[in-house]
Amino acid sequence: MNKNQVQGTAKDIAGKIQEGAGKLVGNKEQEAKGIHKQVEGKAEKRLGDVKEVVADAKQAVKDAAHKR
Repeated sequence: MNKNQVQGTAKDIAGKIQEGAGKLVGNKEQEAKGIHKQVEGKAEKRLGDVKEVVADAKQAVKDAAHKR
């Protein structure tokens, strides 16, 4: 797990909490901010996921080159 995955997950959770709090008190602005934060969090987590895939592929290429 990398920094982007951790931060993205944290933002997503914080956004869900903010959205829920906005709904609870009837504040549409806070709901919208929470949804926006969730979208940012999910995007950052996906960026982290891509970085993991690239790192794994890079390592696989290195390993294959060393076996030759």
